[in-house]
Amino acid sequence: MSSPGPFGGGGPFGDIVRNLARLFSTPGPVNWEVAQQFAQWAATGGQPEPNVDPLARVRMEELLRVAEIRLGDASGFPGDSVLSLRCVTPSEWAGRTLEAWRPLLERLAAAAAETMAIPPGDLPGSGFPGGDLSGLFGGMTLPPGVAGGSGPEGGDEPADPLSSMLSNLPRMIGPLLFGMQSGSTVGELARRAMGQYDLPMPRPAGAELLAVPATITSFASEWSLPVDDVRLWVCLREVAHHTVLARPHVRERLDALIGDYVGAFKPETDFLEQRLAGLDPTDLGALQSALGDPASLLDEMQNDAQRRLLVPLRALLSVVTGWVDHVMDRAGRQLIDSYGPLTEALHRRRLDDHRGARALAQMFGVELDAESVERGQRFVAGVVERAGEDALPRLWRSPVDLPTPAEVDAPGLWLARIELELPGGD
Repeated sequence: MSSPGPFGGGGPFGDIVRNLARLFSTPGPVNWEVAQQFAQWAATGGQPEPNVDPLARVRMEELLRVAEIRLGDASGFPGDSVLSLRCVTPSEWAGRTLEAWRPLLERLAAAAAETMAIPPGDLPGSGFPGGDLSGLFGGMTLPPGVAGGSGPEGGDEPADPLSSMLSNLPRMIGPLLFGMQSGSTVGELARRAMGQYDLPMPRPAGAELLAVPATITSFASEWSLPVDDVRLWVCLREVAHHTVLARPHVRERLDALIGDYVGAFKPETDFLEQRLAGLDPTDLGALQSALGDPASLLDEMQNDAQRRLLVPLRALLSVVTGWVDHVMDRAGRQLIDSYGPLTEALHRRRLDDHRGARALAQMFGVELDAESVERGQRFVAGVVERAGEDALPRLWRSPVDLPTPAEVDAPGLWLARIELELPGGD
């Protein structure tokens, strides 16, 4: 017998129904209690989760030391401090990741809530600006006295408490729905994540990395690859990303770009009206279904301001990804016998990711398609061709050295701007 889904009596939706009044009154733009519940459920499928294998944890820690040394040699950035590795289960990964991304998710939710807010002047007879509640509730029969319903004498004077509640329904259910959606998508990503940098996003400052040994072992088995090869590959990737993304000026720059992008999220009210029209507001399952696939929904909601902000964000992420791939190739080919097929399998997995990862990447503006990845690889190759391997560490040494979008497409411009002496020059 299949297990009940999250909207069954045993899932987090059952808790929501039992605690509906309290959950609707949660302060803030995101209901974090609901987000954690849905993240845990999505990460585990509602099934018991085994603890991390102690032997796998010990082996991952050993391989991390190897990755640190080799990446330091390959990148020109010897580790300033010894990294630590926390091996976690998928549900632990989901919980820690929700907390790490909490500021961004709250900023995104606040921007959406601001768009959905209904001015007080629109309350009489209006569920959304310019229309009555029948547009939101479709065929639902509204009580007498409620905006859009028939009063006791055929009038349309609203009854204040219920009218106010219904007219502010988007604001009331927004934190709940955003908690459900963000928790579910982070939980889905947790089922496939191998380390903390499955999305190339900065994490809070620190020297601790995350790894999910059970997922690494499953991937190795699925592709008939030596499990230690996959473990070492993941350690190399984590150390390479951390080398760049943990540098204060890089983290600050990316945090600012991603924050600006999510802060510019302003869906059109008409678009939301169409999505919510005809729904029973007490049926939260239908409300979530109305949002559709999160990735396609975000595609439709993206606005011109966000598209402009994506230009510098994707340019910088392309270079980060190209640099990580380059230094991993230098170190990995000497360490991992199956490096070629393993890298190809994992790159395909990265570019053909599941809907949860794609939705999160779009939500934060960090989605990189094949062309964006190749763009970064071309930039790094162009720098090495013109100035050699020793030029690459200069990319991350100061804020002014970060390449501009135009320079990403013309590495010679970047080299000229930073006045790096080329081999054979005067």
